[in-house]
Amino acid sequence: MSQFWALSGRAIREMLRVPEQLIPTVFIPLFFLVVNVGQAAKIFPSGGTPFLGGQNYAAFQLPSAILLAASFGSAALYLVEDIEGGYFDKLRASPVSRTAIVLARLVAEGAKTGAIAILIVIVALPFGISVASGFLGFILLVVLAAAWAMVFSGFMQLIALKSRSAAATQSGSLIFFPLLFLTPNFVPRPLLTRPMEIAATYNPVTYIMEALRSFILDASNWTVVGRGFAVVAAAGVLMVFLNVRTIRSYD
Repeated sequence: MSQFWALSGRAIREMLRVPEQLIPTVFIPLFFLVVNVGQAAKIFPSGGTPFLGGQNYAAFQLPSAILLAASFGSAALYLVEDIEGGYFDKLRASPVSRTAIVLARLVAEGAKTGAIAILIVIVALPFGISVASGFLGFILLVVLAAAWAMVFSGFMQLIALKSRSAAATQSGSLIFFPLLFLTPNFVPRPLLTRPMEIAATYNPVTYIMEALRSFILDASNWTVVGRGFAVVAAAGVLMVFLNVRTIRSYD
């Protein structure tokens, strides 16, 4: 555990040394939130749209903004810097747990995303958005967003370990945008066309988005929440396993 905490602290300090990198992580999701609401809010008025649960359309779009923020991870890029600078080879040569090497950066990324998710929700509250599930739902929303950030960063770290290239790693992050738009992003799943509904059903990000949305719009839909956490847990275990295996076979 001491190895894990030491590496986690180092990863967090790396992020804090460059605070300006957090500006796009907050600004871009809020920008898309404003644009999407501005384009569709009149189509889905709060009083006449059952799936909004009495809230405005911004509440429906807020989970998309949080998911987008959670997918701006920098852990993999810092890992590439360690590889290029030789520090990663020193870690591998030392008796440091491979699991600690993987989890340290992922946990640091999760902590950063949790703080950003809190900030985004706080910024959204004055615009008529409320968390229907209360304080417990708010905490679980932050935890789920942080967990997704860890999963996505784990995917990015795999690219970094395989390519050892900052350019390739950064390009790999673009895969999230198709995954985001193949979800019930603008309307609930039953309102999608059949091909889009099928794509959304097989997209794991859909269940995370629906769980986040449930915290905000539906305080009682714990089945949806359970599916979101199950997807994150399964993907998280897989990502850690693949990362650890890749490090152990790293040449």
